[in-house]
Amino acid sequence: MEVKELNSLIRLIDDPDPKVFEVVSNKLLESGTSIVPLLEKAWEEAINNPIQGRIENIIQRIQFNDTAANFRKWKETGYEDLLLGAFWIAKYQYPDLNWEDIEIGVNAIKRDVWLEINDNLTALEKVKIINHILFEIHGLTRNSSNFHSPQNYYINNVLELKKGNPITLSIIYAAVAQRLGLPIYGINLPKNFILAYQDELFIGSKDDEESILFYINPFNKGTVFGKKEITYFIQQQKLEDKKSYYVPCSNLEIIQRLIQNLIETYENLGYPNKVEDLKNLNKSLE
Repeated sequence: MEVKELNSLIRLIDDPDPKVFEVVSNKLLESGTSIVPLLEKAWEEAINNPIQGRIENIIQRIQFNDTAANFRKWKETGYEDLLLGAFWIAKYQYPDLNWEDIEIGVNAIKRDVWLEINDNLTALEKVKIINHILFEIHGLTRNSSNFHSPQNYYINNVLELKKGNPITLSIIYAAVAQRLGLPIYGINLPKNFILAYQDELFIGSKDDEESILFYINPFNKGTVFGKKEITYFIQQQKLEDKKSYYVPCSNLEIIQRLIQNLIETYENLGYPNKVEDLKNLNKSLE
C-alpha cells in the first residue's frame, strides 16, 4: 500500500461511524509494523485524546500481531535459541529494537569468556571465569532497589543498564554459556530462578538429577551450591517439593515464566491492556 493511501486511511481514524473505523483499522493492521512510524506521527498531530487513544490501540494491536507471528516462527525452530525468545518479548515493548543490538551485547561477553576459557578447565573453573567476566568485567548485577519494575524483564534494558532480576540475569548467563557449548540450563524455581551445570556424560539420563554437577545463582553473582540448598529454600518458602525444582526446564518454560512474571507486574501497576496482550501471547506459546 502506498504512503499516500495509508495517510488517507489514517485520516479516517476519527470517523464517528464504528463500521468505517473497523474497516480502516483492519486495513491498517494488515500493513503491519511498517506503518507504525506514520501512526506515531499522526498521534503527535492529533488534537484530542479520543483519536490518540484509537491510534494507540491500533499500534498496540500491530505490535501484538507481530510478536505473535515471531513466536510462531520461534516455535517452528523448537524454541532453540533462548535469547531469541527473550528478544521477542522485549520487541513487543520496544518495536524499534533490533536483534543485532542484543547479539552485540551478548557476544561481547561471550568473546571475553572465550578468551579465558579452555577445555582443560573443570566445570567449576569455567563457571568462575564466566562469573568474573559477567559480573566484574561487564558489571551485571541485581536490581534490588527496583526489583518489581517491568524494565527488569526486558533483555535490552538489562544489557544496557547492567541490572536485572533472577530470570533475565539467568537468561543472559545461559545464553553466553550455551553459545560457548557449555551445558548450563535454567531451573524453574518458584520465587527465584537459577541455573544448573549438567555433566555432559549423563545428559538425557532417566534421572536428570544425577546429571547435575552443581547449581548456579546469577542473582547472587553466580554463587555455586548443591541440591540441599534448594531443598532448604523450598522448605523455607513453604513450597511443595517437586522434582521440577531440581532439573532443567525447556526454553519454552523459561519464556512462559518471563511472560507470567510480567503479567503479575503489570497487574500490580494497573495496565490491563498489557496484561491481556501478554496472556494471549502466553496462550499462543502453549
